[in-house]
Amino acid sequence: MTEPSPSPAAPLADEARAALAAVRTEVAKAVVGQDAAVSGLLVALLSRGHVLMEGVPGVAKTLLVRSLAAALDVDSRRVQFTPDLMPGDITGSMVIEGGDATRELSFREGPVFTNLLLADEINRTPPKTQSALLEAMEEGQVSADGRTRRLPRPFLVAATQNPVEYEGTYPLPEAQLDRFLLKLHLPLPDRGDEVAIMRRHADGFDPRDLRGAGVTAVAGPQHVEAGIRAVGDVRVSDEVAGYVVDIARATRQAPSLSLGVSPRGATALLRSARAWAWLNGRDFVTPDDVKALAHASLAHRLALRPEAELDGVDVAQVLATAIGSVAVPR
Repeated sequence: MTEPSPSPAAPLADEARAALAAVRTEVAKAVVGQDAAVSGLLVALLSRGHVLMEGVPGVAKTLLVRSLAAALDVDSRRVQFTPDLMPGDITGSMVIEGGDATRELSFREGPVFTNLLLADEINRTPPKTQSALLEAMEEGQVSADGRTRRLPRPFLVAATQNPVEYEGTYPLPEAQLDRFLLKLHLPLPDRGDEVAIMRRHADGFDPRDLRGAGVTAVAGPQHVEAGIRAVGDVRVSDEVAGYVVDIARATRQAPSLSLGVSPRGATALLRSARAWAWLNGRDFVTPDDVKALAHASLAHRLALRPEAELDGVDVAQVLATAIGSVAVPR
C-alpha cells in the first residue's frame, strides 16, 4: 500500500513556521528580554488580531514593533496619539487637489493603510478618535466618502499605553478593549538583560538603525498568510472547546467581577490557543495552550466591582482563581 502524497500546502506551512521562528531571532538582535511580547505579536498576526501593549516608558515598545516589521519585511507606520488628534488623521480624509480649473476631491490615505500600525499612547486621545480605529480593527477596512477601502494584509494594530500616568489620559472603553485580541505587559528587564542592553549601547547600538544592528528580513507577508491558513486547520476537540467555555463562565460567576468574559472573549482565547499550538509544531490544541494564552486574552476584558477595587483585589488574581476552579480535560 503506497503512502498518500502530502498536500501542496504542507511544505509551505512548514516553511512559514520556520520563517516565523527565525523572526524571533532577528527581533532579539535589537530588543532584549521581551520574548513573550514577540510571541504575543506573532500569535496576534496569525489570528488576524490586534495587541494592546502596556509598559513604562523605555521598555522598547516602539523598537519592538519596528524590529518586527523589519524582520517580516512589511510596511510599518507610527501614530503618536495626542488630545488634538482627529479621526481623519488616522484613517485619512478627503482633500482638494489640482489647480483652479482641475480641482477635485480625492481621498488621501491615513497611516492606518499599512501592515503594522503602532498606535503610540492610544489612551492620550479622546474616545471619538480612539473609535476611529474600531472599523479598521474589526473589519480590516475604512469607510469614507461613501466608499469602503480595504486595508493591506497582514494588518495589525499594536497600541501602547503607559500604566503609571493617568493625568491627561482617556481610559479605553470596554468596546474598544474587547477589540484587542491580547493585552501584553512589557516588564522592566531583569539585571542580566539590563546589563546586556548596556553592553549593546556601549558597543555602538543605535535603535534608529536596525540595519546596522543586523536585523534583516527573514519572512514576508506570504509566510504570515500561509501561517494563518495553517492555523485554520488546527484541530480543537470538544473537550478543549468546553474547557474554554467553562473558563469564560467561571469569570461571569466570580463575585469580585462586574463584567466577565463574553462569548467573543472566549473565541479570542480559542483563536490565540490555536495559533500558539501551530507555532509550537502541533496541529491540535491542548489545555496547556489555553492556559498559556488565558491571561493575555482575557484579563483586559474583565471589570472589577468597586468594592473589590477598594479591597485591593487584582484582576489577574481573580482570573487565576477562575481558571483554577475549572477541571482540566484529559
